[in-house]
Amino acid sequence: MRRRLITGHSPYEGVAGFSRAVVVGDRVHVSGTAPIPADGSPPPDGAYEQAGLCLELVGEALRKAGSGLEHVVRTNIYVTDPAHWEGVARAHGEAFRHVRPAATCVVAQLLDPAWKVEIEAEAMVP
Repeated sequence: MRRRLITGHSPYEGVAGFSRAVVVGDRVHVSGTAPIPADGSPPPDGAYEQAGLCLELVGEALRKAGSGLEHVVRTNIYVTDPAHWEGVARAHGEAFRHVRPAATCVVAQLLDPAWKVEIEAEAMVP
C-alpha cells in the first residue's frame, strides 16, 4: 500500500522525525497539531483561538492530502487544564458541528507551556 507524507511548518518535524500527516490508502492520519503560527510568532493567548489555529493547520494538512475537515472521523484533543475545555469545545464544534467525528479530550502537559491545546485527527480521502 502506498504511503505519502504531508509536511507542515512545525520546526519539530525534522528534529523529531515526523510528518504533519501520513496518507495510507484512503486514510489520513494527522499528527498532534499545536498552535504554532506559520510565521513563528507566539501562539494566541486564548484556548478558543489556539484551538481554531490548530484546526486551521489540521485542515491545511488534510487539503494537501486530498481530504478536508468534512471527512474527519476521529479527533484526539489534549488540553493543559480542564478550564480550557469550553473554548476548545466551541472551536471544535464550529469546525465539526455537522461532521460529528468520534472525539476524545485528555488533560495533559504539552511540550511548550504557552500551548493550551493540541489536536490530532484521522480522516478519509474521498
